[in-house]
Amino acid sequence: MGKVPPGQVVTKFIWPVLSATETPRIDLGEYRLRIYGSVDKELSLSWDDLMSMQKSKLVLDMHCVTRWSRLGDEWEGIKIKSLLDMAGPSGDYLMLRSSYVDYSANIPLSYIDDNCLVAFGWNGKPLEPDHGGPVRAFVPTLYAWKSTKWLDGIEVMKVDKPGFWELRGYNMRGDYWKEERYWEGVNFVNKLQFWKHKDDQE
Repeated sequence: MGKVPPGQVVTKFIWPVLSATETPRIDLGEYRLRIYGSVDKELSLSWDDLMSMQKSKLVLDMHCVTRWSRLGDEWEGIKIKSLLDMAGPSGDYLMLRSSYVDYSANIPLSYIDDNCLVAFGWNGKPLEPDHGGPVRAFVPTLYAWKSTKWLDGIEVMKVDKPGFWELRGYNMRGDYWKEERYWEGVNFVNKLQFWKHKDDQE
C-alpha cells in the first residue's frame, strides 16, 4: 500500500481553505471543550485546562475528499484517546461538534488511534483560524471533513448518526484507502428524508 491513497493528488505549497461556513472568531477566555454523552464522567475543559495537559507533536498526512493530500506536516495537540480515557466512554461512535458554526462529523471510535488529536499547532505555529484554529480535531485516519474545525464538543454515542456532510451525501465512515467519499445509490433528498424518519422513530 502506498503512502498516497487512491484518487489523491499531493499538494506541496498550499493548504486549501475549505469550510462549510464563515470563519468564527473565538475568545479563548470563554472557550470550553465538552466531552459528554455515553461517558462515565462528563468533562468541560477550558483552554488553560488543555494547555496544562501532556501535548504531542506528530508528523502526519492529511487527505481531503476533494482529492488533494498534504504529506509530512507537523501537528501539535492533545491525543483524543487521552481525553476519552478521562471521560470513560461506553459507546462505539463519536460526534465531533462545533457549536460556533453548527457543524458536526461522526466517527467510529475504532478509527481513533494515537495519531488523532485535539490540535492547536501546525508546523511550529498556532493553528490559523481559517484552518480551524484555535483548536480543531485532526483525525488523519479518515478524510479531512471528519476533522471538525473550531472544535468544542466530543459526544460519545452508542448509535451512529450522520453529521453535517453525511446528511448531504458524504460517506458515513470516510476511509480514504477504500475511497469512501460519498453514499452510493442514495440521492441527497432521499437520504435527508431517511435520517429525518429515523430520528423521528428514536
